Amino acid sequence: MPGILYADESLIRDMDLKVYEQVVNVATLPGIVQASFAMPDAHWGYGFPIGGVAAFDPQQGGVVSAGGVGFDISCGVRTLYTGLRADDITPVQEKLADLLFARVPAGVGSTGRLHLKPKEMDDMLAGGAQWAIRRGYGTAKDLSRIEEHGCMTGAKPACVSDHAKKRQQDEMGTLGSGNHYLEIQEVVETYHDPLSEKLGIHGGDILVSIHCGSRGLGHQIGTEYLKKMVVAASQYGITLPDRELACAPIDSPLGQEYLGAMRAAMNCALANREIVTHLVRQAFSEIFPQAGLPLLYDVSHNTCKVEEHQIDGRSQRVFVHRKGATRAFGPGHADIPDDLQAFGQPVLIGGTMGTASYLLVGTKEGMGLAYGSACHGAGRSMSRHQATRQWKGQRVIQELAAQGILIRSPSARGVAEEAPGAYKNVTAVVDAAEQAGLARKVAKMRPLICIKG
Repeated sequence: MPGILYADESLIRDMDLKVYEQVVNVATLPGIVQASFAMPDAHWGYGFPIGGVAAFDPQQGGVVSAGGVGFDISCGVRTLYTGLRADDITPVQEKLADLLFARVPAGVGSTGRLHLKPKEMDDMLAGGAQWAIRRGYGTAKDLSRIEEHGCMTGAKPACVSDHAKKRQQDEMGTLGSGNHYLEIQEVVETYHDPLSEKLGIHGGDILVSIHCGSRGLGHQIGTEYLKKMVVAASQYGITLPDRELACAPIDSPLGQEYLGAMRAAMNCALANREIVTHLVRQAFSEIFPQAGLPLLYDVSHNTCKVEEHQIDGRSQRVFVHRKGATRAFGPGHADIPDDLQAFGQPVLIGGTMGTASYLLVGTKEGMGLAYGSACHGAGRSMSRHQATRQWKGQRVIQELAAQGILIRSPSARGVAEEAPGAYKNVTAVVDAAEQAGLARKVAKMRPLICIKG
């Protein structure tokens, strides 16, 4: 199969050679259909490039790869309306930043107030955001704006190890570390005004974006199943071009076990973001009692999902891996909420602490380009180790404060690792996605407050 990179020349030239190698390697896996794709933000990952998209047909011996999903299973972004304007935030910016930092746990090993016993853990892994709402976190209205209506079917908590569950028992309602964040953002530019108007987005609006995933549970599932798949690959007659591409046939017992565990991790991430949302709403209500913070949309990265796509002129049921890529279904797709059908699925693109984020929507054209997929963020341009050699966390915080961006983090090193200069130009990435037809720009946001691990 071919390998296809959706990016402009500048972005491609700046990509590490490993991106090319990994796209090529993915194209050799059993049962792959159409092509191995990479999004404009692609960079070197584990097995698949981050920004990699590939689909596999079980009837052609197709495989599921833990490396093709990644360790932070269902890491994703949700964005909330506030009904507030920039002038409302400026007088209380420091107070709001401190309050959010106090209420939403962030950082390596961060824990929340919720402790899950074994039965509760299994209920959460089966129920996702729906479980969280039944527990009093969030509202039923949220579900219509969450991918999969807040619950991934086919989850099998029994396929998740006790160790993975133990890692997660105190981590619900937390951001974690790395590139995860909670941001208060101001809309600074809108595009295609009729579209932004219908989506309720206007210049000067304040939005809240939450970026987090399945925390320790998802990482443990990825670690354990990668080891199992490396051992099992030869038993299934699979020759791996790279051990990190460890996989198993979709219809094999191991493949089905992994899918059950991965879907449980997806539900963990959906529940986690719902609980964090509840904490954010509580914090906002103390300063802005009138702000209800309804949900704009929630979409996951790092998944493998069963979808119907037109391939070579016919409809095929395939297992689409998106690693560091987001679903971006076009207008009219049945999986889009009814009130968004005319516009396409919202696509939430995170930037960095000091740069813009974007709201896009999927396109009809994009459905035929890469299974209705798009980039998920800016994409790293250097490793975390390189970043800490070049920047100091406190200096980054000071420089951003001078730009009116308040950072709250328990780790100066974590801030240095995520310094804006360690990432690609997010505007270039988004422009490349739009030029390729993968998605369409709706709005650009700048950060005012960033809570990160």
